Amino acid sequence: MADIGAPELLIIIAVVVVLFGAKRLPDAARSFGRSLRIFKSEVKGLREDDERAPAPPVPTPVAPARPVATTPVPAAAPT
Repeated sequence: MADIGAPELLIIIAVVVVLFGAKRLPDAARSFGRSLRIFKSEVKGLREDDERAPAPPVPTPVAPARPVATTPVPAAAPT
């Protein structure tokens, strides 16, 4: 990845000033800072929720049901 030097930074700053204007630049920076702070707090909250959440229960294996005979079994003849 290319390194950003002083000339590149000056060009970026000039473009930002032209886009936002010198008067609106402080407000834009303040809004960006607030948005970044809110985003960081939300990410921190999600991480804390993940750490506090209990592990999901492990399902226990269930033995298959034995088939039920639908016809009666004939009685054995006495011997």
